[in-house]
Amino acid sequence: MSLKLSREKINFLARQILKLLFENEQVEFLVEPNEIRLSVVRSIEEEMKLYDQIDKRSVEKIQSQKKAIEEGSREWEILYRKYYNEEISKLGKITE
Repeated sequence: MSLKLSREKINFLARQILKLLFENEQVEFLVEPNEIRLSVVRSIEEEMKLYDQIDKRSVEKIQSQKKAIEEGSREWEILYRKYYNEEISKLGKITE
């Protein structure tokens, strides 16, 4: 269920963000554009790792059930969404 982005897609997104920043007259650059792009790439990668961890924890919770639940079944999907949303909501509480 986890979302994967290739290195090329992450770089593409970073370049698009940088392009939008360049087009905004209210943005003033204090460092080289490449440094900003690399920072955006790192941020995207960190965010992807976080969501991957949430995915893994959600799957582990399903697998720890006493009753075996077949992946892809309606019950599995419902539990996955429930556990995934619980993990996401924990993030909100941590950042508040």
